[in-house]
Amino acid sequence: MYYIGDTMSVELVVKKLGNSLGVIFPREFVKKKRIRLKEKVFVEVVKEADITSVFDTLKTDMSGQKFKNMVRDGWK
Repeated sequence: MYYIGDTMSVELVVKKLGNSLGVIFPREFVKKKRIRLKEKVFVEVVKEADITSVFDTLKTDMSGQKFKNMVRDGWK
C-alpha cells in the first residue's frame, strides 16, 4: 500500500468474476477506509505500463552502466 498525503493507494490484480472482471480490496485497506457493504466508492484506475519497448527505440552510444551512473548522479 502507498500513502500520499491523506490518500491511500493499493495495487490490485484484476480477476475474472463470473462473466465480469473485478478486484478484491485487501482487508487492511477496507478497514482503514471504513468501506461497508453496498456503500458506493469511487475508484481511479491507472494501468501499469510496459515501457520495455521504449528502450529498443532509443539509439545512443552510451552504455547502460554509464547511463545508470548519470541517473544516479542526478538524484544526489
